[in-house]
Amino acid sequence: MKNTQEDKKITDASWKVWGPYVSDRQWGTVREDYSENGDAWQSTTHDMARSKAWRWGEEGIGGICDNLGNICFAWAFWNKKDAILKERFFGLSNFEGNHGEDVKELYYYLDNTPTHSYMKMLYKYPIEAFPYEQLLEENKRRSRLEPEFELIDTGVLNNNNYFDIFIEYAKASPTDILIKVTVNNLSSDKAKINILPTIWYSNDWSWQNKIRKPNITCLSEGEVLLQHPAMDTYHFYVKEEAPFLYCENETNNERLYQSKNDSNYAKDGINNYIVNNDETAINNEEGTKLSINYDVEIRPGQPATFCFRLSKEIIKNAFDDFDKIFSQRIKDADEFYEEIQKEIKTDDERAIQRQAFSGMLWNKQFYHYNVSKWLNGDERMPPPPQQRKHGRNYEWQHVDNKRVISMPDKWEYPWYATWDLAFHCVTLAVIDSNLAKEQLTLFTHDWYMHANGQLPAYEWDFGNVNPPVHAWSAWRVYKIDESNYGKSDTTFLKAIFHKLLLNFTWWVNRKDKEEDNIFEGGFLGLDNIGVFDRNMPLTDGLQLEQSDATSWMAMFALNMMRIALELSKFDSVYQDMASKFFEHFLTIAYAMENLQANGEGLWDEEDQFYYDRIRSKYGDNKILRLRSIVGIIPLFAVEVIDDNSLLKAPLFKERMNWIYENKPELAALVSRWQEQNNTQHLLSLLRGHRMKKILERLLDENEFLSLYGVRSLSKYHEKNPYKLSINNAHFEVAYTPGESDSAMFGGNSNWRGPIWMPMNFLIIESLQRFNYYYGDDFKVECPTHSGNFLTLKEVATYLSNKVVNLFIKDENGNRAFLGENQTLQKDTNFNEYLLFNEYFHGDSGKGLGASHQTGWTGLVAKIIQSKNRN
Repeated sequence: MKNTQEDKKITDASWKVWGPYVSDRQWGTVREDYSENGDAWQSTTHDMARSKAWRWGEEGIGGICDNLGNICFAWAFWNKKDAILKERFFGLSNFEGNHGEDVKELYYYLDNTPTHSYMKMLYKYPIEAFPYEQLLEENKRRSRLEPEFELIDTGVLNNNNYFDIFIEYAKASPTDILIKVTVNNLSSDKAKINILPTIWYSNDWSWQNKIRKPNITCLSEGEVLLQHPAMDTYHFYVKEEAPFLYCENETNNERLYQSKNDSNYAKDGINNYIVNNDETAINNEEGTKLSINYDVEIRPGQPATFCFRLSKEIIKNAFDDFDKIFSQRIKDADEFYEEIQKEIKTDDERAIQRQAFSGMLWNKQFYHYNVSKWLNGDERMPPPPQQRKHGRNYEWQHVDNKRVISMPDKWEYPWYATWDLAFHCVTLAVIDSNLAKEQLTLFTHDWYMHANGQLPAYEWDFGNVNPPVHAWSAWRVYKIDESNYGKSDTTFLKAIFHKLLLNFTWWVNRKDKEEDNIFEGGFLGLDNIGVFDRNMPLTDGLQLEQSDATSWMAMFALNMMRIALELSKFDSVYQDMASKFFEHFLTIAYAMENLQANGEGLWDEEDQFYYDRIRSKYGDNKILRLRSIVGIIPLFAVEVIDDNSLLKAPLFKERMNWIYENKPELAALVSRWQEQNNTQHLLSLLRGHRMKKILERLLDENEFLSLYGVRSLSKYHEKNPYKLSINNAHFEVAYTPGESDSAMFGGNSNWRGPIWMPMNFLIIESLQRFNYYYGDDFKVECPTHSGNFLTLKEVATYLSNKVVNLFIKDENGNRAFLGENQTLQKDTNFNEYLLFNEYFHGDSGKGLGASHQTGWTGLVAKIIQSKNRN
């Protein structure tokens, strides 16, 4: 176990009570939608957000809160030109963007530690009026074939005409948080700005009876008292004097609904006072929301710094030790990451990895959603429309979430996605395996997991189906945790194994329609990768049999087998469970070879590739010859059993031998089972020949291989679009390396050509596992047609370097993910700050989709660690 100051705090839960848990966006979410038709994007909007008190969470810029979301702190700014305060990041709804929802701000997560003992981020705020209308109108005008119009494209940041606002937090103790903001004017002229640190209580009193209202009031000069009936009293200390502006965190009903307000000082009171000079909008003495108004002029090269302290303690001279504590926490953070990164060879890779970890830690969010209350309404509110009773998520009324959860992106996706989270946890485990274990276990609890065994997908549709990667993640986190602490946490592994038994059974019972071990999972999180919407049932007795759904299930079975074998070291009863999943894997693998027992499987001998098939009730099949990542996913189902494991599991070995003797058709699927002197057994959907054929395409630069990793669709389809006609409906799929040109799933993500980090990660990991079995004598041509042959381990390293090259500076000093914009590439005020996009252009490597989806793109941090160890 590592022994830095940060490591000593990680296992103490009190150090995580406070963190960056405020969402970047609460408007436009399902939770806040109380409309008749379930139109979340129209029900609450960015324009409404400043005036509406939220029911289920809060939003802000660079915010922090406690782990129950009661007290929140965030930042507001005003450049004297905007029509509203900058209290939240602006972005477009799913219907406003030419490629779906999209944040239109520039902000960067620069540093964070697992306990949030030190955090730092940067927000770039224009000196001139923020171009709200220009961003709306230009993106509305553009088609899906054109790129998104971004803030930097408007010209408002030209000539460095903006403020660099650095936001920092440091903890003196778990409940003593030091806060600092530093505002730099990068322009050549002095500029005025209002800086408004804001603290408030989330509103629970407006919805329920018998809830006492909290209060914020000035206790003495420079000290604010925060009193809440359900939590400890806090003190907020202010170093630099400025006017205190109070209002209530309550909806301005007059503005939004033309009805009477509950208070004379509604939520937008501070906005109305600052921007509109409305002195009646604020209270001078108390409220549930407080801003401190620093109205300052900042000269170029003369940054302004303001300091605050939020503490449960009564502290005399609260700022005497402020700088000392900040310096110590920065030192602690540096020491923590120095230990993590001691094997990483370059400064650039270290910076990339640290910012990737930082983004993941900043994207933790307090998530509150009680579906039953949401559907049925609150005591103090009008009853919801009857249509809601059987509206979105009505079959998930057991869901009662009130925890801090790792989000994909707190603006673009300010709600959890279970399969995303599985990838998050593998990376988070490197720096905080306790957090990773807690997050994975959380989703198997009764107030998340359905009674039927299904894991919730995401709030837009909890019942949707994502790839079953929870068991894979649990095993990986278990092994990383074992490496971190030098001991095995079998309690965690047992607990999650038993719950995942229910999930596996749900898949078998619900997603194998013909009960033949060929699975139909739907779109499986891959959005528009199919020829048509794979969530839609086919007519006239047609059935889509999915290579990816079936492969994911084969992988799931192997993951469960591996976990059971590990647990059988400590309890022999798990040998029987290992046998169950071993045989289940074999039956899935056999079914993939013998669809409908007619010798035709999902492997196509003509193209030497895996494809989906459409099967009719009359027994004939149609192969969907679309070369996509769907045909590569069979690589992921791979496990190696060595004889040492079998010695510790004699009952499992006995069952293996029984299958060998009695089910030769299944036994043939295990490589070198009975070879003398062979100590390893390969369980995989692929033998050597098929794997080489898949890798032949995967490593072909004219097909899947890009300069920056593996594409999600073969470039072959750029000149040879795939076309399909079913029941007089015509479909076409072409290689589309950038944003989606399709409206399928909102058009805000694209699996028809770009590079996706989680798929590349699983490819790399699978190749490493195959290499463990085949060894260094087994080589493939890499790249295809190059005449250069590499071991599978070397191919894994080769692909690792490619995806890291998305972020690394090239020989010209450019980072691929930044695209062609020369300001981003060459200006030192931009090119050292990294974004971790949702996916990347299949040819250029430009970052696309959600700009802060560090969640699964943060896997690059794990890739950097692994490749430096090889």
